[in-house]
Amino acid sequence: MQKVKLPLTVDPFKSAQKRLDYDGIITGKQLERLAEATEGVISDANVKLSFDIDAQGLKIVSGNAKVDVTLECQRCWKPFSHHCDIEFIYSPVFNEDQVGNLPEAYEPALVDENGEINLLHLIEDELMVALPQVAMHDEVDCEVTADGMVFGEIPLADERPNPFAVLKNLKQSNEE
Repeated sequence: MQKVKLPLTVDPFKSAQKRLDYDGIITGKQLERLAEATEGVISDANVKLSFDIDAQGLKIVSGNAKVDVTLECQRCWKPFSHHCDIEFIYSPVFNEDQVGNLPEAYEPALVDENGEINLLHLIEDELMVALPQVAMHDEVDCEVTADGMVFGEIPLADERPNPFAVLKNLKQSNEE
């Protein structure tokens, strides 16, 4: 089956009623914010989406996305490729007040004034959240090893007299 470009926006309510499934791509060029958060997007994002209605009657959007990006290692400062593989489940809401009514398993997806959700932003947000907080190669692949990392020595504290030592002397003289 050939992968096609996903629509940028979709009506989650109609899609859930029809129980639609999407298996497609978001091109690397479209992932502009992800490219800014990384050193670059290497591949198109492969995305699978399923629209459904759960047992409570809530409309849901579940799926996964996979993409390869380039990150900069924070140990050796060399670029390396990183594979992002995420899974998500959303329930569309019209306003912030409805967010509290959702089960914890569902993330809210705000619909716009046309009753649609922006799939590009939704998926791109998930991919950005999935990026590592500190990007580093695996130790075996990194040019800087943990053995070779020198952080410097911490100088010993000055041997200054304790300023409270005077109080100790005063206490002893008062006792005499």
